[in-house]
Amino acid sequence: MLLPPPVGSALPIVKTLADCVDFSKTVTPFVDQLIALPSQLVQAGADTEALKHLYLSTNPLISGFAFALAITPIFLIVSEINKNYSQVDRCWSLLPTVYNLHYDVWARLNGLPTQRLDNILAFSVCWSIRLTFNYWRRGGYSIGSEDYRWETVRSWVNRPLFFIFNILFICIAQSVLLFTVTTPTYVLMLASRVSGQNMNTTDIVFARVLMALVLLEFFADGSQWNFHKAKHAYQKTAKVPVGWTREDLEPGFNTTGLFRYSRHPNFLGEQLIWVTLYQWGCVETSSLYNWTGVGAMSYLILFQSSTWLTEKLSAEKYPEYKIYQQRVGKFLPKLTGPGWGEYLEAQKKAPKKK
Repeated sequence: MLLPPPVGSALPIVKTLADCVDFSKTVTPFVDQLIALPSQLVQAGADTEALKHLYLSTNPLISGFAFALAITPIFLIVSEINKNYSQVDRCWSLLPTVYNLHYDVWARLNGLPTQRLDNILAFSVCWSIRLTFNYWRRGGYSIGSEDYRWETVRSWVNRPLFFIFNILFICIAQSVLLFTVTTPTYVLMLASRVSGQNMNTTDIVFARVLMALVLLEFFADGSQWNFHKAKHAYQKTAKVPVGWTREDLEPGFNTTGLFRYSRHPNFLGEQLIWVTLYQWGCVETSSLYNWTGVGAMSYLILFQSSTWLTEKLSAEKYPEYKIYQQRVGKFLPKLTGPGWGEYLEAQKKAPKKK
């Protein structure tokens, strides 16, 4: 029976918190493991003890990244066979939690402190449950369901270019992105070896903020879901459902609750979650910034571009959406100028068209 290897063979030697975010110490020395991993997996075969030994002796950042790369051909093949490009979307709510679970399990098996990782995993599971449930109730897992924005993107380029786009961005870049947003968990695992097991006040604050952001998304999801249910009922029966007004429903897009102050409160929460996790790693290691910020920054860039496309399509579909854009902040509430409520009041006072 093979014994678990010493932690030192799979993790960098870190003596200070600054060492925990030094790319040359925490990542570069283990790149060779990524290259050797495929052949080692073949050699291990179905031998569970050999696989366990390989898992424990491979740097967890490297094995997580290898998994992110390994699943990209699956996304590509399934998407091309079905001509449906929402395959990564279907796994979006699960993969970050898979990586956070991986770090937690790896640390436990190697006898490392896991209190911070346990808290990250708890938040991550709640995040996954919320996002998976919302995606399911919107029909995301139904056969043939696809994000409507991919159809728009396909109309902009020819088939060969979209195939390249599917390989490089949809399958590879998005899969790697869902891994990189969790890399601060790796840093926090390393930092725990220096600072110790117990959560301090700062750790508790970050853990609670992450949970609060999941709650923000939960309420935003509920508001959006309830609005669309009411809108569809109104369109079907021409009767305003109880608890709603014509002013709420006739624009065609949600302007109630959190959406009265932010056009995308759920997107705001989503971006803040991964920025907060990144900042947790920065604060814990006393660093102003570090290499794991690539994940959070890439996530922000993705959401800026996807939100631009979402709003472009909404403005084309709903006549009042451009007014909504002028009066309500995209993510953060506008602190100056008239809001959507003032617009509705002005509409009520305006003379009716004959």
